[in-house]
Amino acid sequence: MAKKLYRSTKQKMLGGVCGGLAEYFDLDVSLIRLIFVGLALLTAILPMVLFYLIAWLVIPLEPRN
Repeated sequence: MAKKLYRSTKQKMLGGVCGGLAEYFDLDVSLIRLIFVGLALLTAILPMVLFYLIAWLVIPLEPRN
């Protein structure tokens, strides 16, 4: 069965994008959030905010089981 990318409902702060990426890549969610913040600071914040908003709209919410 292929892995699918979903926004996390368990590990979410805003939209669950970082939590979903952490679950997809099997990494710690804190590491993904630190990488996101570091990239946001390096790219003057706006590109990463736009990425997050687009990902929030495009990535579906994790189905409830």
